[in-house]
Amino acid sequence: MKGDAIDPKGLIQESYRIEGISLEECRSIFMDWALALPVDADTSSNIGLLLDRYASGRADHPMTQVLTEGLAERTTARRRGGWRGRRQSS
Repeated sequence: MKGDAIDPKGLIQESYRIEGISLEECRSIFMDWALALPVDADTSSNIGLLLDRYASGRADHPMTQVLTEGLAERTTARRRGGWRGRRQSS
């Protein structure tokens, strides 16, 4: 199955078609989707577009939950670590 620029392999679309899909399966599909995106893709915008496209009227679908969590995770700033994170301020 071929998708488009937002869902290159059609993974997200297909997940909404699977009856009885679990949250864990949706998380795995989401990871596969994220890995298929180009490095320079705007992931947050793509997740928002996927929610607009597929989640309407499907608030209880596990993929809707995964996409919503993915959007929240991308907008939350986190400390990235590395030597700058461990370096003491003078």
